[in-house]
Amino acid sequence: MEDNKSLHQQLLEAGVHFGHLKKKWNPKMLPYIFAEKNGIHIIDLNKTIDGLQEAAAAMKSIAKSGKKIMFVATKKQSKEIVAEAAAKVNMPFVTERWLGGMLTNFQTIRKSVKKMLSIEKMLTDGTLDSVTKKERLTLTRSKDKMEKVLGGISQMGRTPAALFIVDISHEHIALAEAKRLGITTFAMVDTNSDPTKVDFAVPSNDDATKSIAIITNYLTAAIMEGLQERATIKDSDEDGEEVVEKSRGLDMADEDGEGGRKGGRGRRAGGGAAGRSTQGNRPGGGTGAGANRGGGAPRPGGGGGGRR
Repeated sequence: MEDNKSLHQQLLEAGVHFGHLKKKWNPKMLPYIFAEKNGIHIIDLNKTIDGLQEAAAAMKSIAKSGKKIMFVATKKQSKEIVAEAAAKVNMPFVTERWLGGMLTNFQTIRKSVKKMLSIEKMLTDGTLDSVTKKERLTLTRSKDKMEKVLGGISQMGRTPAALFIVDISHEHIALAEAKRLGITTFAMVDTNSDPTKVDFAVPSNDDATKSIAIITNYLTAAIMEGLQERATIKDSDEDGEEVVEKSRGLDMADEDGEGGRKGGRGRRAGGGAAGRSTQGNRPGGGTGAGANRGGGAPRPGGGGGGRR
C-alpha cells in the first residue's frame, strides 16, 4: 500500500492526471475520469495505477518469454524518452516516422534494412574506397536517411509480439496494423482517445514530457525484470545440463571400467580352460606311449622263435 501511495504521489507530481479540454473528450473515457476542473478533465490516478500495474505484469511476462516489444512514439516531446528507454532494454523502436506497412509488409521493410546494413558495411570495410567521392557521398546520405527511420528496428528479425504506443490517436496507423496482425497493444490513453482500441490501456496524460517519462520508465523497469528472470532461468538450465552431462560421463566411465574388469576375468578364465585341456591331452600321449610299449611285447616271442 505504501508503494501505491508513493507511486500515486509521483504520478501526481508528474501531471499524469491532467486530461484534455472537456469539449475534446471521448465518451468511452468516462470510467477513467475523476472530475472536471476549469473545463479540463482530471484522470483518476487510481485507475491509472491499476492499468499501469496490469500492463507492467503483461510486459514482464512477454519479455520473460524472450519476445520483442516495439516502442512507438513519433511525437516531438516523446522521441528521446522512448528511444532511450527502448535502447536500455534492447527493444525495437520507431520515433521518427511510421512507414506504412512496417508490420503488415514487414518483408519489404526488412529488405530496406538489409540494404542499409550492407551500405554501412561497405563504408566501414573500405569496399567503397575505389569509387568516386560523389558516389560515396550519395550512398552515405542514403544510409543516413534510412537509418533515421529504420535504425530502431535494424536488429528486429521478425514482427514483434507487442506494441507500446504513446498517443493512439497520433499513431493510428501503427495501431491499425497491430490489430490486423493480432499483435498485443499497450498504450498511454488520454481523455480524447478510445481506450477500447487497445488491449492494455493506461489512462494518462500523453502530452507532458514528465508524464510520458514516468509511465515509460515504469514499464521499462518491468521489462528489465522479465529479462533478468529469463537470464537467471537460462543460466540455471545450463548448469543443470552440465551436471547431467558430467554424471553421464562418470556413468560411462564406470561402465567402461566394469567392462574392462569383466573382460580381464573372462580372459583369465579362458586361459585356465586352455591349460586344463592341454593337461587333458597329456594322458592321451601316455596312452600312445603305452601302445608303443605294447607294440614291443612280441619281441620276446620273436626271440623264442629263434630259439626254436
